[in-house]
Amino acid sequence: MQHIAKAIVVFLLVYTTSAFSAEIVPTSPYVVLKSIGTKLFSRIAANQQEIKKFPALMQVIVEEELMPSIDYRYASYRILGKHLRNTTKEQRAKFVSSMRKYLARTYAAALMQYKNQQVIFEPEKSVKGKKMVAIKTQIIDSNRPTIDVIFKMRKNKKTGEWKAFDMTVEGISLLSSKKAELSKKIAKQGVEQVAMELASIAK
Repeated sequence: MQHIAKAIVVFLLVYTTSAFSAEIVPTSPYVVLKSIGTKLFSRIAANQQEIKKFPALMQVIVEEELMPSIDYRYASYRILGKHLRNTTKEQRAKFVSSMRKYLARTYAAALMQYKNQQVIFEPEKSVKGKKMVAIKTQIIDSNRPTIDVIFKMRKNKKTGEWKAFDMTVEGISLLSSKKAELSKKIAKQGVEQVAMELASIAK
């Protein structure tokens, strides 16, 4: 559980670097990771005093800078796994909505720990013909060992946007961890009940 918790925290601190802005054309997942990360962390750094006084401001920043970059629908479907085919359109919509709210709240809480960590990105490579790509990065913290992180990005076939849907830290996949955690609950309680629990946690 400690490894999973660590993975989640690191994920929240670095995954934000994949935030996508409408002002930038996402021609490459490498470009998305490197260019937008600076913008997001700069905004957090510039608002440190306000965030301390009004923690809810972090939620606003997450909604504006981070969530547009996450393919939470695809991630939600991957988490549902074999249960997906047994759900209705309405049930899937509720689950995706709840998962989005849950992730947004979790990201906001973890980003409160941001202390100007340095992120080194893997040099850009050709992604021609690829729909998914894994990008290696390193988190540099002077007070802690360097952590290697692999981001999994997916290209939307309709919009051409690259968005992140998973990451792996120390061999632990965030997506796989969440799927393992919720799969048994879904089988026992049903998708709607699990969606309600996630929504409740996100409040």
